[in-house]
Amino acid sequence: MKIKREPLRRRFVLLLIIAVFLLIISLLAPFIVPNSPYKNDASAIRSAPSHQYIFGTDSLGRCVFSRVLMGAKTSICATLILVFITFIFGTFVGLLCGYYGGLIDSIFMRLIDILLSVPQMVLAIAVAGALGGGMINAMIALGFTSWTLYARLAKSQTISAKQEDYVHAARLGGNSGTRIMLVHILPNIAGPLLVNATIQIGTLLIGFAGLSFLGLGVQVPQAEWGSMISESRAYVQLAPWTVLAPGSAIVLTALLFNYLGDTARDLLEVKG
Repeated sequence: MKIKREPLRRRFVLLLIIAVFLLIISLLAPFIVPNSPYKNDASAIRSAPSHQYIFGTDSLGRCVFSRVLMGAKTSICATLILVFITFIFGTFVGLLCGYYGGLIDSIFMRLIDILLSVPQMVLAIAVAGALGGGMINAMIALGFTSWTLYARLAKSQTISAKQEDYVHAARLGGNSGTRIMLVHILPNIAGPLLVNATIQIGTLLIGFAGLSFLGLGVQVPQAEWGSMISESRAYVQLAPWTVLAPGSAIVLTALLFNYLGDTARDLLEVKG
């Protein structure tokens, strides 16, 4: 087992370093873009990739590479914030339902069943359409159902953890239910929840881009990968780089976080 675990650990560390580097690049995007991502240049409309414009320009003469970098800041940061919020809320609900059960469990579980009966993206489109376009509204729409995954996982893990000796000992020691959940149960069930959160980053990133592509997320001219593809789809045959650049950014980033989550899950399953 040690032979299998060490390559997994190295792979996980490498992927984590790449993910952190990508996050740093996205945060520093406003300071490192080679050209203005919003400046129109009529003399360089749909220019092919060159030394000045690494990924070419779009139909308004804007630097695609600079817009991809700025789009990383919007897409990745918004996705990470959304994952964090849904992780906290869903885990809290799951802990309550799993530990106390009863009426609170019945109410939340029936609500989760209702939300899961409709495909997540369809429900997100409906909610975003009702709220109107915008980054915040897109985050609300995607978060409307995303928390359910954490709630169900946290509930099942909590029910299992309640039967462990350390929980019984904590009860006998006079610990309150809140303390038992937060201090004793949560640290022991956090692993699978964090793995699920890592995988959800890629899923929500694609969902966020999808809403922006449909005009229900980030609005033009703000740089965001989904809205960039939407703007450029009409002339994809004339300037394919305007679609390939943001599209590749979405795919590669989603793959990175999915692979990171899969590696973390495998690492948790390997003992010794």
